[in-house]
Amino acid sequence: MENSKKIKIAVDAMGGDYAPENVIEGAIMALRESNNRFEIVFVGDEEKIKNELRKYDTIGLSYSIVDAPQVIGMDDIPTVALRRKKNSSIVVGMKLHSDGEVDAFASAGNTGAVLTAATFILGRIEGISRPTIGSVFPTESGRKSIMLDVGANVDCKPNHLFEFAIMGSIYSSEILGQKNPKVALLNIGEESTKGGDVVLQAYQLLSESKLNFAGNVEGRDILLGKADVIVCDGFVGNIVLKFAESVLGVLKRKLRNYAMRNIFRRLTFGLLARGLRKALKEFDYQEYGGVPFLGVNGVAIIGHGSSTAVAIKNMIYRAEETVYKKINQKIKEALKTYKIKAEV
Repeated sequence: MENSKKIKIAVDAMGGDYAPENVIEGAIMALRESNNRFEIVFVGDEEKIKNELRKYDTIGLSYSIVDAPQVIGMDDIPTVALRRKKNSSIVVGMKLHSDGEVDAFASAGNTGAVLTAATFILGRIEGISRPTIGSVFPTESGRKSIMLDVGANVDCKPNHLFEFAIMGSIYSSEILGQKNPKVALLNIGEESTKGGDVVLQAYQLLSESKLNFAGNVEGRDILLGKADVIVCDGFVGNIVLKFAESVLGVLKRKLRNYAMRNIFRRLTFGLLARGLRKALKEFDYQEYGGVPFLGVNGVAIIGHGSSTAVAIKNMIYRAEETVYKKINQKIKEALKTYKIKAEV
């Protein structure tokens, strides 16, 4: 990475189920581990942030605090909250980014509020009608794939899915390191004739594009690595994501319950535990931390609501990486190459 100047990352100190404790701890971890490679701007209730920071030795660490006394909770309606809570950490942090005072904004708070704030405060990239959010999945092949949309856009038109494919391809190439990433539509069958009108029209658009379109994939193909970029509407994508997030926890509990039934099983499980932890590590959302909201004029990273300190640390790294890789600029350039034939 070329870092001629130290970037500033605004972090929503009040965002998440365990804020500000986990947010502060994760940010401190990131600063120490990176040797102050960037500056953290904590945005939130100043007194609460200071009280939490007193638990740590922060001498020499690059951080500052911007007071934002209001909090948008997980149950708040995004559009209403943004209007009524203009001094909230999400609104203030996003405005800092819009005004050029920071290079990125990262939050594990109310996802809908972050997405709405990013869209209205940062604005959309020219040529993008629907910004999107994706989620990264590990695969059997060892490659990582990204699925988008996973909740930002429930109702989509064919050109929206096409835009998601373009943005996903850029992200896959620049962040996940996949050369000429394969793009696929998530569908109920591999045949080109499967699916509703929106998917059929999107299939046609993708087939005629310069993207590396591999056709349709089914749900069972997601973790097999048959595609690097998997495109669907946010309704389907969010269901897949929430199901996937539940699998690791259920599997761990099943294994633990199995092991506790007798001493022989406990011994066997003890011998296998280290290997299992390594094998399952990449399925843990903490390892990736967060994903960017693609298609807006800025870097807005969204983390899991129940983020641990480790997840917050990695969310901050994603923000840094997205800034340096100039993802937005590359999306703008890619849009010049593709002609969207469907109506917005």
